[in-house]
Amino acid sequence: MRLLILNIGTIVGIDTLHRTRISGLEMDSMERIDNAWLTAEDGVITAFGSMDSCPSSEGFEILDAAGGMLFPSYCDSHTHIVYAGSREQEFVDKIHGLTYEQIAQRGGGILNSADRLHNTSEDELYNQAMERINEVIAMGTGAIEIKSGYGLTTEDELKMLRVIGRIAKSAPIAVKATFLGAHAVPRDYKGRQSEYVELICDTMLPTVAEQGIAEFVDVFCDRGFFTTEQTEQIVTKAAEFGLKAKIHANELDYSGGVQLGVKLGAVSVDHLESSGEDEIEALKGSATMPTLLPGAAFFLGMSYPPARKMIEAGLAVALASDYNPGSSPSGNMRFVTSLASIRMRMTPTEALWAATLNGAAAMGISDRYGSITVGKVANFFITKPISSFEYFTYAYNTPLISRIVLGGKIV
Repeated sequence: MRLLILNIGTIVGIDTLHRTRISGLEMDSMERIDNAWLTAEDGVITAFGSMDSCPSSEGFEILDAAGGMLFPSYCDSHTHIVYAGSREQEFVDKIHGLTYEQIAQRGGGILNSADRLHNTSEDELYNQAMERINEVIAMGTGAIEIKSGYGLTTEDELKMLRVIGRIAKSAPIAVKATFLGAHAVPRDYKGRQSEYVELICDTMLPTVAEQGIAEFVDVFCDRGFFTTEQTEQIVTKAAEFGLKAKIHANELDYSGGVQLGVKLGAVSVDHLESSGEDEIEALKGSATMPTLLPGAAFFLGMSYPPARKMIEAGLAVALASDYNPGSSPSGNMRFVTSLASIRMRMTPTEALWAATLNGAAAMGISDRYGSITVGKVANFFITKPISSFEYFTYAYNTPLISRIVLGGKIV
């Protein structure tokens, strides 16, 4: 298929340097072209430029942008969208003053989702998850990471990963699978956490690797969940099977998870609400991507990660939705970028790079996704005509996306 898009008001998110991430103050710089065209062939971007150099339309399917802006699709590198049902009662519990940890201690939270998932068929899990996939596609997402972690038994973790595999085959977006058996300690192992860690290492990980149904391993390394020693044990074992690490770190406390993630060469460390100079210093010079989840901080009423300090220290920063039923029941990456600007003082340009190219880097796919670059997958969306690039972040609840293109096809 050959696609020619005409009359684009502005192309944003252009990267002609073929970078795999953008760091520090460079995150506030972005190349744009006004009054533009773009072509895609066989699913990849082939060329773009200003309308005064537009090629012949012969042989192309034509899409008239009618003055709307063209953005690279969001790359959401941290989600939990395979789950059963919802947890709005816990939402009410939070309003009544219960904390995230208190809800978990009384059998809610992750364990609640594990109970529901156990009693839900693979087909039903797939159908529910695909509704969420179609939802986030409509809001501009073109690549997504999905974690297991609501199974907490070998059988149910594998069930989740099989569902993620089905999504990857049927959805028009890029999907990455992460094994998160160490999301919480199941009730059967209360008081025997070390035995559950052994189950993960000796049974779950070899089975996941044998079946080839995950690329990453993740651990909830935080107060009340898994220690740094247990996290290192799991990640080290996973590395023997070729699984790369992505670590939940420092959401609830200064857990040491960031420093451990850097030490172990994790692709990303995610959350980071509790982070300071030591964490920033550890991340300097590393390939580990700090991934911030402001939707969770917003929903839980927590402090936000120190994005400004991270950027000013020269770090690359990624943004993700943390779409899940308990602490961030939304996959709206546009809202995530707006929260980043409103609550973490990131400029709209910084937020866009964090949600696109750097998000792709946090999934290991930024060589093919995350920017408007010749040779990359043609994933982007077109807005209605708007007054400025910044307006898209500013008017965060106004429906502005008019057309979506994934893999060079209009969806």
